[in-house]
Amino acid sequence: MATTADLIVFNGAIATMDRAKPRASAIAMAGGKIVAVGDDADVLKIKNSTSRVIDAGGRTVVPGLNDSHLHVIRGGLNYNLELRWDGVPSLADALRMLKAQAQRTPAPQWVRVVGGFCELQFEERRLPTLAELNEAAPDTPVFVLHLYDRALLNRAALRAVGYGKDTPEPPGGMIERDKSGNPTGLLLANPNAWILYKTLSLGPRLPAEYQINSTRHFMRELNRLGVTSVCDAGGGFQNYPEDYEVIQQLQRRGELTLRIAYNLFTQNPKKERDDFARWASANHMYQGDEFLRLNGAGEMLVYSAADFEDFRVTRPDMPGEMEDELERVVGLLARNKWAFRLHATYDETISRALAVFERVNRDAPLGDLRWFFDHGETVSDRNIERIKALGGGIAVQHRMAFQGEYFVERYGKQAAERTPPVRRMLDMGVPVGAGTDATRVASYNPWTSLAWLTTGRTVGGMNLYPYQNLLSREEALRLYTVGSAWFSREEERKGTLAPGFFADLVVLSDDFFSAPDDRIRSIESVLTVVDGEIVFAAGPYKEHDRALPAVMPDWSPVAQFGGAYRPGRGDARSGGGGQTPEAGCAARSFHTHDPLGRDGPGGCSCFAF
Repeated sequence: MATTADLIVFNGAIATMDRAKPRASAIAMAGGKIVAVGDDADVLKIKNSTSRVIDAGGRTVVPGLNDSHLHVIRGGLNYNLELRWDGVPSLADALRMLKAQAQRTPAPQWVRVVGGFCELQFEERRLPTLAELNEAAPDTPVFVLHLYDRALLNRAALRAVGYGKDTPEPPGGMIERDKSGNPTGLLLANPNAWILYKTLSLGPRLPAEYQINSTRHFMRELNRLGVTSVCDAGGGFQNYPEDYEVIQQLQRRGELTLRIAYNLFTQNPKKERDDFARWASANHMYQGDEFLRLNGAGEMLVYSAADFEDFRVTRPDMPGEMEDELERVVGLLARNKWAFRLHATYDETISRALAVFERVNRDAPLGDLRWFFDHGETVSDRNIERIKALGGGIAVQHRMAFQGEYFVERYGKQAAERTPPVRRMLDMGVPVGAGTDATRVASYNPWTSLAWLTTGRTVGGMNLYPYQNLLSREEALRLYTVGSAWFSREEERKGTLAPGFFADLVVLSDDFFSAPDDRIRSIESVLTVVDGEIVFAAGPYKEHDRALPAVMPDWSPVAQFGGAYRPGRGDARSGGGGQTPEAGCAARSFHTHDPLGRDGPGGCSCFAF
């Protein structure tokens, strides 16, 4: 045992994720690493006059959560601009928030609600109408993004982006128009969400100083929820290296409170190989440090392999050139020993991609590259076997918690029972990590994801999965800790509370292992430790909290409303809170009507995740 410690947490119910010692009551840290784990009496022996000692008060302590698919770099640049409806229980509450934010937002800025919610979480079970948006914000541009399927713009936003009668139809999308041909404000993915994200990109950006502030506040919000590590999956309109300067500056200043392993996402359809050839020649795998390191290529490798996860339209077929384009990129990556990840929703896409990977593997083995598929909602047992044979993994996210009802409406209840088949993946021995795919679609709240994995319930209240596809709470937590660490080749350094591992841990507000199902989403951290340093503290530990500069700009939605919704605080919204219990119940019937009757594949391959 070590002879001294910088920080000791004792009197806790510690779930270590260490199979050799799964439970403990005390843990000691020094130099950013764990130095002792055991009972109170033994661990407290190594405290000295400079040790900080925290009494966990019997609370549950877990390893810091690791989101294996979160767009944290892009999300940080924009966090202070966004009004979050994550978990807000009623549309009436959401519209009150929007109206209040519109009144305090100066011209030419927008009010943006960009992901993290689903219409079915609302008591009203619907989205706002365009008339309601125009009434709530007659003069301030408003942009509301709903999942991958649509965006709503008020009249002021249409004027700001310049959409009019002569605006052409976007590739793979639709602009709803009135009888005179003028846009109404409804934009639809059909099946391609490019028009949604392109329109969002037209809004004003924060200046660099504010982007630094925004990223710090987003990291704090994730720390508040117990997240200490992420794999950043790149993203559309996230250019390398320009859009990485803020996160690199924070790294140089020692102000990162998350460990980030980032992937590089091509931005150039038909020129993807050129991007990766340039990046591979100028960078090497895992360059960086323990807080910011390169993790490989993807999730976009080639645009022709991007299958669109909008379950309100029919599954699109990938174009015939997919295999040739994908082989050129994956062959390059494999020869350069680069890890990679590939967005793939449907088994049909996965089958075609695996055929490419198998060909590449004959000349440039993939087995030690830590490559993996993201999503895999409909992956078959046969393809799980093929993934395992090639040494790959699967990163799963809780997109079905937000879109499950739409999937059931299109494909049926039985087809939804294994979307994705997480239990089969684990039983078949494939590495699996968990995450959220936040921020533009699902919520970044990991407890919403953990509730979905363990209960099989959507945020709208539908029970999706039979018992056979549910995980125990310990299994789900393992996917969010050491499981996700595999995807950045760090399973021997993080995700487990054992000597020699990173000193990243969370003291929880409630016991994840025994809390009722409907309270899981409300769990948050009362003490978050990263690298042996306290980066967030609340409640009985508030005195240990690390203050941040005020939110910039001062009219930011974060300054008034915080991040994800926090229930039980006396009003519709309070700053920087957790997640609400499920809205609705499984007994409620689900029905939605798409007035444009969007059905059938189509559109181009351009896409922005």
